[in-house]
Parts: sequence; structure tokens; C-alpha cells
Amino acid sequence: MLINVFIAAISGIIFGLGLIIAGMANPTKVLAFLDLFGAWDPSLALVMAGAIGIAILPFTILKKKTLAWSGQPLRFPKKTDIDGRLIVGSLLFGIGWGIAGICPGPSIILLGAGIAKGAGFVLTMCLGMWLADRFNQITARRNPSQINDYNDD
Repeated sequence: MLINVFIAAISGIIFGLGLIIAGMANPTKVLAFLDLFGAWDPSLALVMAGAIGIAILPFTILKKKTLAWSGQPLRFPKKTDIDGRLIVGSLLFGIGWGIAGICPGPSIILLGAGIAKGAGFVLTMCLGMWLADRFNQITARRNPSQINDYNDD
């Protein structure tokens, strides 16, 4: 549906601009934020707090709905428990973020800007997603409920 592509493109542009303006596409700034016992830069904490504060109202409203404006079904995760998959995934995400100073959204900005560090991150991120998918396929054979985290299927 063309409207979905348009909404996704506009959302992505707004998100990307927000990341650039906030400095989250700058690995040096991100690493300074993560350096709690050195030259700590707390400004990204304010960015994250602002983003969470702004997102609370729309998510509260959307959780009561079943369809998006485009008519597509809204899908929210149904799992709320803390399990091994969540802990391992969080650790891997945090380690990657701490080593590179890059997380997935800003990595796409860096890739688009032709920055080699961004390209390397996106490549390894894609490899990680592929490996996670393979792992999920193997574990789903043993426990089929583990692969589906959404309410609608």
C-alpha cells in the first residue's frame, strides 16, 4: 500500500533528523555519554528522557486501538517477562553500543553518509540479525511459542 510507504518514509526522515540534531549519530558523543567515570556527557540522557516523555501519550492511545491510521493492524509485543533471550540480547546490544558508540538507528544515518564505521556496524548488525534468526528457528523447533512475541498470531 503506497500510504504505508509514504508514512514510513516521513517517519524515518523525522526520526533520522531527530537523531542528527540530538547528536546520537555522533559515536564520539555517544561514547562520552557511556563514559560514566570519565568525561561523562549527560546530554543524551535528556534526549532519551524527552523521547520517552513524548512517546508515552501516543503509545497509551494506540494500545487501546487495533488498527493504525492506514488501516493496517497494530502489533504490540505480548511478552512482558524477563527471560534468557531478553537478557542475552540486551547484553549483546549494550556491548555493541559500548564498543562502537553506535546503535541501529544512527548506524543507518552513518551508512547513508558514507562513513566506513557506520557501514561496518550495519554489516555486523545484519550478520547478528541473521544469526539470531537462525538461533530462533532452531529453538522454535523445541519450543514453538518462543518465536512469536506478538498478540495477533
